[in-house]
Amino acid sequence: MRNLRKTAFLFLSLTLLRPIDSYATETTLQGKVMQVKDGDSLVIAPVEGGQFFTCRLYGIDAPETSHPRFGQPGQPYGEEAMKELKELILGQTVEVTLTGKKTYRPKECIVRKDGTDVNLEMVKSGYAWADRHYLRGPYASAYLDAESEARAKKLGLWQDNNPVPPWEFRRIQKGR
Repeated sequence: MRNLRKTAFLFLSLTLLRPIDSYATETTLQGKVMQVKDGDSLVIAPVEGGQFFTCRLYGIDAPETSHPRFGQPGQPYGEEAMKELKELILGQTVEVTLTGKKTYRPKECIVRKDGTDVNLEMVKSGYAWADRHYLRGPYASAYLDAESEARAKKLGLWQDNNPVPPWEFRRIQKGR
């Protein structure tokens, strides 16, 4: 009987206090944006408590920022993309939908502020590419259309005639 109680207590504890990593499917929570790491990565503090976690914005890829400590240069518009994201949501409470997937980076999430898709806004403003490598489902056409429109209007990074996508920039940097 004693072992049964211990097992039941352990099961309930793990179920009720499961970490963010254990979400296998899409889950939505409220969180406060504690840090903007770059143009497509944030640190979120769940409003209901729990550990802070790093979240990569699903479906987009922003220009890389410099990392002087590691001797890594950034891309044109990397700092501007980070500034844009900070202005949109730093210190704000947002709705975070965890997709349940991880890429080569942290958890993927879709962030909404007052119902507005922040990921899409980064593409619309010209500070991120629609990430064709991972973008799926209902987001694909909206994100790709937003990128085409930002290109046509020469917004953000599209002021350059032929900007280097972040995935190519990273590949080049690895080969250095």
